[in-house]
Amino acid sequence: MPDLLGDAFYQWPFYAGLVLAYLLGSVPFGLILTRLAGLGDIRKVGSGNIGATNVLRTGNKPLALAVLLLDGGKGAAAVALAWRFGPDMAVFAAAGAVLGHCFPVWLRFKGGKGVATTLGVLLALNLWVGAAACLTWLAAALLFRISSLAALLAMMAAPIAAHVLSLPHIRDVAVLIAALVIARHHANIRRLLKREEPRIGKK
Repeated sequence: MPDLLGDAFYQWPFYAGLVLAYLLGSVPFGLILTRLAGLGDIRKVGSGNIGATNVLRTGNKPLALAVLLLDGGKGAAAVALAWRFGPDMAVFAAAGAVLGHCFPVWLRFKGGKGVATTLGVLLALNLWVGAAACLTWLAAALLFRISSLAALLAMMAAPIAAHVLSLPHIRDVAVLIAALVIARHHANIRRLLKREEPRIGKK
């Protein structure tokens, strides 16, 4: 990893990559698609989140799937573009894309929880790490039918997979992203502890 407190001449490309990835990650597909579909402001539905899980609460499954794929796709695209400039840039782009989704400048920094975007960046960083996270999410979602619990378990699985595969750079950024995403789920965690968390598909 580069020394970000070093010579600005050598470090500015990493900051630029982080900002560009942030801007790509900040595109609020959930809000855009629900408005185009005539469903109004998704922030006034269910949990108020702009992610696919809340879009699913509108009852429009194809739209929720589209949001899931686009949110994941923007994360993967940011990392894939950054890979052209090396693995360090890809790691910075991964962090930038997730930050953009969680804190989009266009929505006064009130965005989603970053699960789909995180899965996208992990798949682009390393297929096996991303697959481990995605399969963990899928298995937990099928078993427990609770999206937030599946997301939390998937976030924990990613750095473990990266560590097992001896990928320290990916492990480190996966830990940071997982910490952010888990923190964004603080309300869900409280409801999980009280057994009040809604099941997948509940309006």
